[in-house]
Amino acid sequence: MSGAGDGRLGIVLSGMIGGDPFQGGASWAVLQYALGLRQLGHDVLVVEEWEPPAELASASLSETPSAAYFQQVMARFGLTESAALLRAGTTETVGLAHAHLRAFTARADLLLNVSGLLTDPDLLAAVPVRAYLDLDPAFNQLWHESGIDMRFTPHNRFVTVGQALGTPECPVPTCGLEWITTLPPVLLDRWPAAGGPGDGSFTSVGNWRGYGSVEQDEVHYGQRVHSMRPLMELPRRTDARFRLALAIHPAERRDLQALDEQGWELIDPVEAAGTPDRYERFIQRSTAELGIAKSGYVLSRSGWFSDRSACYLASGRPVLAQDTGFSRFLPAGEGLLAFASLGDAVAGVEAIRADYPRHARRARELAEDLLDSDLVLGHLLERLGASS
Repeated sequence: MSGAGDGRLGIVLSGMIGGDPFQGGASWAVLQYALGLRQLGHDVLVVEEWEPPAELASASLSETPSAAYFQQVMARFGLTESAALLRAGTTETVGLAHAHLRAFTARADLLLNVSGLLTDPDLLAAVPVRAYLDLDPAFNQLWHESGIDMRFTPHNRFVTVGQALGTPECPVPTCGLEWITTLPPVLLDRWPAAGGPGDGSFTSVGNWRGYGSVEQDEVHYGQRVHSMRPLMELPRRTDARFRLALAIHPAERRDLQALDEQGWELIDPVEAAGTPDRYERFIQRSTAELGIAKSGYVLSRSGWFSDRSACYLASGRPVLAQDTGFSRFLPAGEGLLAFASLGDAVAGVEAIRADYPRHARRARELAEDLLDSDLVLGHLLERLGASS
């Protein structure tokens, strides 16, 4: 921790795990940072601040499904002694006691705070480098500009996975902040090359509608549904198999009917990817990813690149991803292919199938060369200027 003199940093990481239970991919997005920073030799404390919904308001925090899931994930990855779920506005925790959290943060060097999730002033005040970690580029900035408090204020560093944020090609406002860009890290030893061709299917995991869309200058920055509808015919344009672990509400009857009629296979996202282990198995058994981005990422040209796609690449599974502008920052063409239209997507599917071993090999190489958590997180710490 701070003052140790051996290069180790005391790092507080806050992100959503228990508050978004049974979504293994969302959990892995946080775990890549927690485990990756520990792998670099740093002392990491995971703190998730969460306000139970109204129906659980009278329940003890420890009795909630979110607490059970949080504890399950922490135990699975050896983080039980370094983690706490904190009830917002209180000192009630599951895991480490609030007094322990205060003692750690008083000596910590760095806070990495996903979307400003941690707001407890007793824990924030003493940390010298407080970095806001933006995993939803365009949305966080546009919501802030619309007057919604995105909790930027307590932070003195700002990090985004939107590679193009602040460039002329990206119309999203920077909100007067200087954004450090980073790629999503992936732990290569925990995501080994899977080998073989997989189950023959192009797959993905996601939500049909994740959260609210936003309008600016008559542009609708929307969700995955808005990107997916123009691609509905894809299964009919190729004989490849497409399987989606898709969270879609039963009331979306017209879209569900269209997906079925066009040949998309929908599988239960909780069953397929509801824990980190299930998510990993689902990706490694796939043949390739079809990455369909939220339309807000696409229209903003933010350069967003998915932490999910990073896991596919590390697994030696080629990625065919909707271009958000990332192709200006990452080498697309082998192993990683970008598409902008239905025709592009068809061509990408056929290219991967025509020489699968080459694309699979190149996928792993890209992860090793560009997304290795040691490289990504080491570079990020340097740019943040955190020091012990």
